[in-house]
Amino acid sequence: MSLPSSDLPSTGASATTVAPRSKTRPAQPVDRGPVDRDKDAMDAINPPANSWALWRRGLDWPTVVWIGLAHLAALAAPFFFSWQALTAFLVLYVLTGSLGICMGYHRLLTHGSFQTYKPIRWLLAFLGGLSGEGSALTWVANHRKHHKYSDKDGDPHSPRHGKWWSHMFWFMPNRGLKWNEELLKRYAPDMLKDKGMLVLHKLFLPSHLFLGVVLYAVGYFGTGLGMGGHWYGCSMLIWGLALRMVYVMHVTWLINSATHLWGYRTYETTDDSKNLWWVALLAFGEGWHNNHHAYQRIASAGHKWYEIDMTYWFILAMEKTGLAWNVVRLRDIPKGTPPA
Repeated sequence: MSLPSSDLPSTGASATTVAPRSKTRPAQPVDRGPVDRDKDAMDAINPPANSWALWRRGLDWPTVVWIGLAHLAALAAPFFFSWQALTAFLVLYVLTGSLGICMGYHRLLTHGSFQTYKPIRWLLAFLGGLSGEGSALTWVANHRKHHKYSDKDGDPHSPRHGKWWSHMFWFMPNRGLKWNEELLKRYAPDMLKDKGMLVLHKLFLPSHLFLGVVLYAVGYFGTGLGMGGHWYGCSMLIWGLALRMVYVMHVTWLINSATHLWGYRTYETTDDSKNLWWVALLAFGEGWHNNHHAYQRIASAGHKWYEIDMTYWFILAMEKTGLAWNVVRLRDIPKGTPPA
């Protein structure tokens, strides 16, 4: 059987060269998309990050309304607590946070830390979409741009432009349709070629509506699970969808903000990235951020024995069962390779 390869565009960052680990398939040529241009060619159409001139252009209202409604609905969670809803919250927290965002969006689709079959790529992208943080297309493009200009002009969410800007305000200004189209073309051309990713992009909102209906139905009709009726339907909906989305969002956003502000540095990278243990615990290993910025394609964010990385455990489990291959490890980095 021919195995699919993972093609990543050039982001301009100091990419780490690793040798393919597979003995059954030679390395495939990488389609790097259009040649990258200077930052100003794209960003000159917008004022500087977190500037008054940028905010004067208005808000990206669909995004602001989406995030705002999720936060408002989450406020009702204390009034609709049930153990069944807490269980749904925890299960979906792992599925959308670790498998969807950390493994799917980040390590697989953004950096190509391992390879897998297309249906699994699409499944992980679907789970990532249910986090509420946008489709795989926009998430991957923004994150690749972040690595190219990390903590410099052009970084979408550097704390150097403001702590709250890096945490959650960076995606709220209206940069215009042209800017967003160019973002995808320049930083996710490989994703735009994948019809499955394009379908998931269009199904971002409908997928949440579908999940909401399922959660409410489980609560309303789930008499065998000790539930039943409108109150339990709302309990499952609020905890499994709204509160869980808000929690996963803020945990993920802490990687953009907190891990570029506080923590320790194992590697002397060219940015402000740091390793922060409590973010790593909340974000399934992603808080070992200095490690990741130093060698971005490594599947494990934890480089020390005590740096726990739950997402990497899932990747290893997939490798053991034949669902993942070409997993990039720290030992694959040629000796003497400087950090990014």
